[in-house]
This record gives sequence, C-alpha cells and structure tokens, in this order.
Amino acid sequence: MQHMNIYEMGLDTNEANYTPLSPISYLERAAFVYPERVAQIHQQTRYTWAETFERCVRLASALNGMGIQKGDTVSFLCSNIPPMFEAHFGVPMAGAVLNAINTRLDSEAVAFILQHAESKVLFVDKEFASVASKAVKMVAVKPTIIAIDDEYLDGGELLGETTYEALLESGSAQFEYIPPANEWDAIALNYTSGTTGNPKGVVYHHRGAYLNAASNVLSWNMVSHPVYLWTLPLFHCNGWCFPWSIAATAGTSVALRHVRADAIYNSIRDSKVTHFCGAPIVLNMLNNADDDLKAGIEHSVNVMTAGAAPPAAVIEGMENMGFNVTHVYGLTETYGPCVVSAWKDQWNEKGLTERAALKARQGVKSPLQQDLMVADADSMQPVPRDGETVGEIFIRGNIVMKGYLKNPTTTEESFEGGWFHTGDLAVWHEDGYVEIKDRSKDIIISGGENISSIEVEDVLYRHPSIEEAAVVAKPDEKWGETPCAFIKLKEGADTSAEEIIRFCRDNMAHFKTPRHVVFGELPKTSTGKVQKFVLRQQAKDS
Repeated sequence: MQHMNIYEMGLDTNEANYTPLSPISYLERAAFVYPERVAQIHQQTRYTWAETFERCVRLASALNGMGIQKGDTVSFLCSNIPPMFEAHFGVPMAGAVLNAINTRLDSEAVAFILQHAESKVLFVDKEFASVASKAVKMVAVKPTIIAIDDEYLDGGELLGETTYEALLESGSAQFEYIPPANEWDAIALNYTSGTTGNPKGVVYHHRGAYLNAASNVLSWNMVSHPVYLWTLPLFHCNGWCFPWSIAATAGTSVALRHVRADAIYNSIRDSKVTHFCGAPIVLNMLNNADDDLKAGIEHSVNVMTAGAAPPAAVIEGMENMGFNVTHVYGLTETYGPCVVSAWKDQWNEKGLTERAALKARQGVKSPLQQDLMVADADSMQPVPRDGETVGEIFIRGNIVMKGYLKNPTTTEESFEGGWFHTGDLAVWHEDGYVEIKDRSKDIIISGGENISSIEVEDVLYRHPSIEEAAVVAKPDEKWGETPCAFIKLKEGADTSAEEIIRFCRDNMAHFKTPRHVVFGELPKTSTGKVQKFVLRQQAKDS
C-alpha cells in the first residue's frame, strides 16, 4: 500500500491555491496595472492596454455570439497588424483555438489547413483576399468569413459577411469570458511549413504558451515595457509566443505589414524599438541596406535570431552596427525558441570574430525548458561532449507541443523514448552548448567524410560579394557526394565560380570545398527557409 505522507493529508488544490496557467492572465494584468500605456502602434493608430483588453474581450464576445464553442478552430490569414495580435487573446478568451495561417501559402495549402483544422471562422486581411477566396471554394464545409480592413493598405478586397471592426462593435465589453478549466487545453494550432508532403498541425496548450512567453522574457533579459517590432511573422509559432511575452512585460507591439529594410529602420528610429526577432535572412537584408537608412539610430537594439543557423559573419555585421544579437533555436513543435545561446561575461574579452562564432552556436536549454541532449539517433545514448561527435538533438519538457492534430502515429514516433525527436544533427561542446551541423537529410557524405553544409555556408557568407548561399550534396561517381554551392550575389557584385572555389580552399579543409558553384536566386519556403530539396534536385540534374 502506498504510504501517505503528512504533506498529502488535506492539502489538496482548491480555487484559492491553484489556477490553470494561461497567457490570458498576462493581458489581464497589463490592462489592470498599466491601462494608459501604449500597447499597440500601427502607423498613426495607437491602442492602450485598456483599449487592447477591451478589443480582445469584444472579439471573444462576438465569436461566442456566432456560436463558437470550446475547442472550435478560428483561423486568421492576416499580416502583423493589430487584429492578428489581438486574436492571440480574444480567440482563447472565447474558449477557441487560434490557427494563424502562413500568409505566403498558395490557395491549395490554405484549403488543406482549413479542411484539416475544421475551421469555423476565417478572418481575412484584404491583402490576401484572392488566395482566401480560392481556398474556401475548395473546402467542403465553408467557414464564416470576416474581412480585416487595414486603412493603411491600398488595394486588396474585402471578403466576407462583415469586417473585424464591425464585429468588435457587435461584441460586449462586459462579456464574462471563462479562462481554461485545464491548462492542458489547446490554445493554438500551427502548421509546419512541410517542405515534403502535407504540413502537420502542431497543437499548443495554455500551459506551454504561458511558460514559453515567460521563458522568452528571462532568456532575453527583457525588462518591463520593451518596444517590440513585428519583423517575425505572427503565423510563425505564434510569433514565437511573443504576443504573450509583450503582455507579460506590459510592452508595446509595433505592427509591420511588410518586412523591408526601410520600413524596419524607420520603425526602429520612430518608435524607439528595443527588440525584434528575425531569421538570418532578415538580418542579412538589414546588414546590406544603404547606410543612409541606418542613420539616426542611437539607442540600443536587441535582436533575436533563429530559423536557420546564422552564419557568424551575419552576426558580426549586426554587432558592428551596434545591434546586440541573441541566437536561439527551436521548432514549431517547441513553441518556437526553447534553446538559447546564453552569453557568458568572460566571453566579452574575446575578439569580435570569436564572439560571433560563440554566438552562432545554438546553445543550452532555455530557462523554462526541462531537458536537452545530443544523442545517437538509434540508441538514444548521449554523445560525448567533444564538439565533434554528431548526434540528433532531443528535447523534453513543458515547452513541447501536445502533439500533431489527427495524427497519432507521427505523434507517437516523434515522442518515442520519452523525448521529442527534432531531426536536427548537432555536436555537443565541452561546456554543454549545442551546435547544429545539419538537418539529418542535409549532411553531405563525401568519401566517407561528413561535411556540414552549414559550415561551408558560414565560409561563403564571409565572401564580400555573396548575399545568400546554400550548399547541398551533388552525386559524384568518385566521392559519392560533393558539396555544390548555390549563390546569390550582392547587387552589382561580379565574381566567378573559380574565384569562389579558391576563396573556400583558402578558408577551409580542401575536401569540404564546393566543386560546383551555381549563381541565381535561391528557392525559399513560405517561411523564408531555403528549399534545399529543390536545390538537391537541381544539383543532381546539372
């Protein structure tokens, strides 16, 4: 018989001492403590935290009035503007599950998501009306469509029965929403970008969203009232949970419709932005922008980057401009960032290039993630921390998804052995920091030697004429595979394949040097990642 200890007698959870965790509580507090502070900036429009709270309550009330119930899916096809930010609170306040759809997808992919998610309502930003109307035609059970009319956007078309603002008007500011009874309840549904086959629907719970929002604040040393610019799409892992982080810190959310260097630099200057996130490709664009765009920014700006391993040269370029870069790693399945390249004071003494190389490592588990290891993919035994032995990254803890929607087999496989299998290959350094070497399918095996495509790309990014680079395996009769580099040159740059190969030979082991160089635009997924499977096919055919 199990022994009952003295701390278990009559000391149960009750309403006074236990509340299910939910990021809705962050919004409640921000509105209560800082009602007059600016919560949202969208060009000339400003909303305080009190106004934002009321808009979210009205949204929940209106959804409820439309018959939306607990566990219903509400989809948004919307850019990074206030309705998309507010949906992160208003939809769960209605008990529903938010599905922020990637705005770069084609109508077939959007139709698949609406059908798979069984979306009851679809909010459509007028910029994406044509994709949405085609998508809805392909879906058997049609969602109710609501138009999002952004006064700052010319063109586009209003779809649907009413507009977002009219819907808010119809909702009650006194609506009594019910927080989740269970923190394990679903809060969001995000689809992976699915470079092969259909995307998978990743389900988040209130507990994980609450915890990763707090983990972001801790791992980035965000103090109260950060001013956060939406360079990162809100459809991407719910903006890496930052809508909830901004509410937790009573910060300011600065909307951004299009990710362009001029718009970003102007926002940083005009709104005194302190924080923004972006893939290395965004940082690269900012590095290569005209100097006159960068003028007049005197305050400190913090940048969080992830999405692909950032070349050390890109980090170096940002730090040279005085931007402080934090490198994180995560997946859709881990609510975005759950591993951080935590900085140590003793590294400040090192030179810029060495500091950038340290920052380019993915790092250690974030404050509220439980466990991280690099292990042999089959035996699941940890690899030695020698910075050389390659294994797969495994993660477990509270910041891991519930699972894949309507896909028990894949869910079970991904959680086999009590860990989430990422499919990313990495080495483990002596100091416990993880460094990704490749996706398992991207490693190049040449003459029995493993070549990390990321390592070769790192060197290519140091070439002054190269704007973007991607390296894949090209079949080779003698070596099995050799590296093939796809290069996009900077505007006006002129260089030859021979010159690039020579540069690589001077800067890395000869066996790692690309044997072939192809110039042109790089194909990308809807989230801006380079489509290496397309490049592999091109390399094979050439």
